[in-house]
Amino acid sequence: MKALHYDKHGEEHYNLISAFHKSLRGSDPDGAIYWLGRMLAAGEDPLYVARRMVRFASEDVGNADPRALSVALSAMQAFQFVGLPEGDLALVQAAVYLATAPKSNALYASFGKVKQTISQTGTLPVPFHIRNAPTRLMKELGYGKDYKYAHNYSEAYVYQEYLPDKLSGQVYYKPTDRGYEKIIKERLTKWRKYRESMFQENKKIKVT
Repeated sequence: MKALHYDKHGEEHYNLISAFHKSLRGSDPDGAIYWLGRMLAAGEDPLYVARRMVRFASEDVGNADPRALSVALSAMQAFQFVGLPEGDLALVQAAVYLATAPKSNALYASFGKVKQTISQTGTLPVPFHIRNAPTRLMKELGYGKDYKYAHNYSEAYVYQEYLPDKLSGQVYYKPTDRGYEKIIKERLTKWRKYRESMFQENKKIKVT
């Protein structure tokens, strides 16, 4: 075999993993298999590649196909169990699955917004109605007061605020129309419309 130029800690390492990741994101299973093969042939740690696929499953596929994370984790476990050379096919299987899965970075984007909010607002207090109230004193202080138990309502959904008061009405997670996220989006759209109508109604009540 022709010697392959590769430096596990140098530029070529990052070039190859970048090409692999972008092939997965671009839904190209052929490119994904090729760059995976290049890395393994050059002596890259297969578990490093597996860890990158686990990350990819959440970052670039997310809830568009919730099974993707399980596939990536199973591939990593299979490789740990079988080892080289037989274990490489488990990695190939996961790579092809990820490349051909519907894509969404909604989880990545939403958590990025959450981290930005936290850095800007700090430790906002937990609203009293969703605080834990294991003691009598806490209950007397209002902990857990007026909390609505979702299972007591139709479709196990009821409007109440779960974010700190200063963030009331904020939306972070915005699912796409791809894969399973389309179902999630339909469900959330229904809930959020109801929530918004109740939010506006509560504002009117407070004003009057």
